[in-house]
Amino acid sequence: MGARATSLGEVIAYRFGVRVVHGLSGGGSMKNAFRGRRTPSLSYPVAAPSIHVQTSVAARHSAGEAGLAALQFLQGLSAELSKGTVDLPCFPNVVLKIREALADPQMSTDAVARMIGAEPRLAARLLQMANSAAVNAAGKRVTDLKTAITRLGHQMVQGAAMAYAVHQLKQAPSLAPIAEPLTALWKHSITTASICQVVARRTHVPPEEAFLTGLLHGIGQLYIMVRAVGYTTKSVDSDALAGLIADWHPVIGQMVLENWDMDRCIAQAVKDQYATSLPARAQPILSDILIVAMMLADVLISGAKRGEEIERSPSFQLIGLKAEDCGLIMTHASYQLDSLLEALGC
Repeated sequence: MGARATSLGEVIAYRFGVRVVHGLSGGGSMKNAFRGRRTPSLSYPVAAPSIHVQTSVAARHSAGEAGLAALQFLQGLSAELSKGTVDLPCFPNVVLKIREALADPQMSTDAVARMIGAEPRLAARLLQMANSAAVNAAGKRVTDLKTAITRLGHQMVQGAAMAYAVHQLKQAPSLAPIAEPLTALWKHSITTASICQVVARRTHVPPEEAFLTGLLHGIGQLYIMVRAVGYTTKSVDSDALAGLIADWHPVIGQMVLENWDMDRCIAQAVKDQYATSLPARAQPILSDILIVAMMLADVLISGAKRGEEIERSPSFQLIGLKAEDCGLIMTHASYQLDSLLEALGC
């Protein structure tokens, strides 16, 4: 990218946004897609609860001035979040108010519907989501918000609200430099969510919870991208920065979700998304589902060959997935993906 004064947001967008999704690839045999090279997994050792991330020595040494600036920036975000401060410019407050209302057992569905109805674009997204193939297999359309909320359930309503928030972020003039990567990241999140939902049906984990986890798994990247806009550094080494951000974004995402009082299991799964080992467990947990869905989303979107990685993955083994099962899961997820992208895309 050259040695010029560059917005850290540009670098993050370049490394993490534009490359995420260039369109869904549907050709080729899914079974054959699992054969081939192994993509190295990222790791992020964590010391102290949800606060400190230890980056690799190689990343720190190779980063130089740009890497030091990025590391200081990420440490600053972590320190803020550890104190309970979530500063996400241009993020609509109504999204958090809806989450709080849904968590309040005294709040009626009528009251939630009125809150959502006050934001016409959000209401439209919610109705579109309720009528999508992902939740409306019978093809029975709904036209009122109360019925839509009941059909979707609280977690999918939160997902629709998050889609509205991403759209609002994209429209903000101050965030124009990252509009394209935000779109790419969100498309990847929708794809992951669709696969999460399908995989969860093979386990005891509620599909709606898995769906929301898939949508939110990139919240750390989103948070870093938004906060990095305008943060200027010199002599940018994009590869070094990419290594630092890859180490940090799962924990940043966990901390954001914890500060938003999201379910702990969702926040934990976001943190675990690149984990190569998890604590001993008798049956699959939400983290397993997200790990599986992210690998399959990579195959579905880019045609990546991750066969060896899948075969060795404890999460795939615990759920009992073979290559044939993965093909069926992606076929099912693809069937509902177009309607999800239309309803939740931006």
